[in-house]
Amino acid sequence: MELIGGCYEQIVFGFAVRPAENWAVVPDFTHHAHSASLSAVAVNDRYVVTGSRDETIQIYDMKKRVEHGALLQHNGTISCLEFHGRTHLLSGAEDGLICIWNTKNWECLKSIKAHKGHATSLSVHPSGKLALSVGTDKTLRTWNLVEGKSAFVKNLKQNAHLVKWSPSGESYVVVAANKVDIYQLATASVSGTIVTEKRVSSVRFITDRILAIAGDEEFVRFFDCESQECLCEFKAHENRIKDIYSFKREDLHILVTASSDGYIKMWSLDVEKFKTSPSLLCEVNTKARLTCIAVWLKSNLEIEQTSDEAKASSSQVSEEPLIKKICRTDSGKTAERDGQEASEKRKSTNVQQNVQQKKKKILQRLK
Repeated sequence: MELIGGCYEQIVFGFAVRPAENWAVVPDFTHHAHSASLSAVAVNDRYVVTGSRDETIQIYDMKKRVEHGALLQHNGTISCLEFHGRTHLLSGAEDGLICIWNTKNWECLKSIKAHKGHATSLSVHPSGKLALSVGTDKTLRTWNLVEGKSAFVKNLKQNAHLVKWSPSGESYVVVAANKVDIYQLATASVSGTIVTEKRVSSVRFITDRILAIAGDEEFVRFFDCESQECLCEFKAHENRIKDIYSFKREDLHILVTASSDGYIKMWSLDVEKFKTSPSLLCEVNTKARLTCIAVWLKSNLEIEQTSDEAKASSSQVSEEPLIKKICRTDSGKTAERDGQEASEKRKSTNVQQNVQQKKKKILQRLK
């Protein structure tokens, strides 16, 4: 598995985590990904994508260990990114657009004017048929992804900045400032509310019933969604927490936290005994001001196929940089076939020129 972190310093970090070696963390790569601070990161079992204030989305192919290209559809800071399986990526930005991308050729299948203001957060239902989004127009919107159009609009009393489906898709949470509203899909109404002392920066469902909440402070708290009772709280960092991420590995529930203190930490959770604090598995000091995190996991099939190769190569140090630049055609395919090199170079040059022009415009605005 690979810890992926983004920061204000425009860099993407990659750290290899080795559970078989007592959860050892090994620096894997650093890549100057953007011309402005990173704002969002998302992963599936092949790709890592990062969004930034430079208005671009960068794609990394973790299977081939290469930089795959850039997506330039948005005009404004990329505020949210989320994959649905292997097939689609959804992106939202300050231009109010939500874009749906085909990850096979990276074609923009649909560009939806989702909000009158910024699109601040989105979440895809586990079925892939619905999505939720919130923005600075004080609305919560439900999207029919099969038809690519709005299904329902709910007016909110204040601007929400986070929305998240539960693992089963039977409930979801909407976060506005320090208030977390829990909705039931069956009734589309609020079944409970959790209020914290500080502004909430990140939420993750550990199970359908247990919700992890982190805010502008050093603590992570776990709440029961049915009773809204705080089951446990623990001090995770020495500074405010910027983002949290969770996943399940075999029978182990794992929480990852990133803080302004520069540390990324992985914690083991016992869902049967939430009265006790999580145990620390590993930590790494990036010495950067972190903004977003994710964990890239190989698919089970790929793990089986590459386990022997990984053991053989783990003791070797490559002299080449891990992330290499490659050409990407307009359809997203890499230049690998004979006879297409010249055409691919021209298209790659055009993409690079577009990126440079966009970066110049942003720098002029900042001046």
